[in-house]
Amino acid sequence: MNDLNKHQLVLLVLLVSFVTALVTGIVTATLVSQAPPPLTSTIQRVIERVTEKAAEIAPAALKKDESKELELSALARDILIEDIVKRVSPAVVSVIATKDIPVVEQYFTQKGTEKQQVSAGTGFLASAGGLLITNKHVVDDPDAEYSIIMNDQKKFTAKVLARDPLNDIAVLKVDLPADIRSLPFVLFGDSDSVKIGHTAIVIGNALGEFQNTVSVGVISGLRRTIMASGAQSGPEELSEIIQTDAAINPGNSGGPLLNLKGEAVGLSVAMAQGAENIGFAIPINQVKRAFNEAREKGKITYPYLGVRYVLVTPEFKEKEKLLVDYGAMVVAGKDGAEAVMPNSPASKAGIREKDIILEFGGIKINKDNVLSKLIQRKNIGDKVNLKVLRNGGELEVEVVLEERKSFK
Repeated sequence: MNDLNKHQLVLLVLLVSFVTALVTGIVTATLVSQAPPPLTSTIQRVIERVTEKAAEIAPAALKKDESKELELSALARDILIEDIVKRVSPAVVSVIATKDIPVVEQYFTQKGTEKQQVSAGTGFLASAGGLLITNKHVVDDPDAEYSIIMNDQKKFTAKVLARDPLNDIAVLKVDLPADIRSLPFVLFGDSDSVKIGHTAIVIGNALGEFQNTVSVGVISGLRRTIMASGAQSGPEELSEIIQTDAAINPGNSGGPLLNLKGEAVGLSVAMAQGAENIGFAIPINQVKRAFNEAREKGKITYPYLGVRYVLVTPEFKEKEKLLVDYGAMVVAGKDGAEAVMPNSPASKAGIREKDIILEFGGIKINKDNVLSKLIQRKNIGDKVNLKVLRNGGELEVEVVLEERKSFK
């Protein structure tokens, strides 16, 4: 530094100022909006560390060494992820299921039972009062007892508050001892703002053995539809799912998928078998709805319309010689189940078999807006206008959505 002439010194000051302003701008624009108070110290740390590094490498940077600029960028990202992991990890827990298992002696004679661990997954705390989010398949055994192990190895019992009847989501209530009034928790982000290429951070109990394992990648895809296995009830279809190349392993189920604000934008749910770095997470905006209902009502409910249908596509149009290539055609089930469920909202509104529901609440029904998901976005008691094609003519029908009661 003593060898710098006046011109170089001016350039050095400008460089450090520029780097500081750049990092401040990027981090602030990315993080400050709706950011939690702990983020202020994170931003300050990033700026201080990067500014220090800029001063160290400034003489070389004056020679327009692009590798140094990349070094500064990488340093800022590393510090940011390090701080996010340090802040969020205490709120990510291992979810342990135990059960009384028969003790079998020689000659296959049962002699009593003993409590054994039967599964392990991940969850994350979403409120200071000890409300926990995980996957339904992590806690789907009604005969098991559940507990959580914190990052500091403290262990608490937990009870299932509600299981989502349609999605792989469950909410638990942690039994807090009298001397602990609150626990750390993860803030919700906005999964609608997630873009392909955004940084993704996954924390979870990998393989049910390596607690609070961290993996980092990017958002690889959006709005995927997958068939997920692992639940006692068998495979289930999940739609609108986020895909990431951040490693999601068995045991990660129920952990958070985080953005660079340290907010949960997804709930880790599955991995692709026979592939590398293809993992999936339920968008957090779906999880928010289930969480809020469980917290307020002690259960998770959904509205329903009461029709069985097939999605109309261009191929289906050609096959069935229809007038339109979009919509939901009301049809009977292959097992003879009625196309319109008796005493359902659809039945009360006069919907008939072979009707094609073109629009639901003003939204055209197609592969990107399937009827079942449009219904899930509504609330019980909502009045919704349907545009229906019947016998070649269009008509408007109003339905009042009711609570779906067919799930336990």
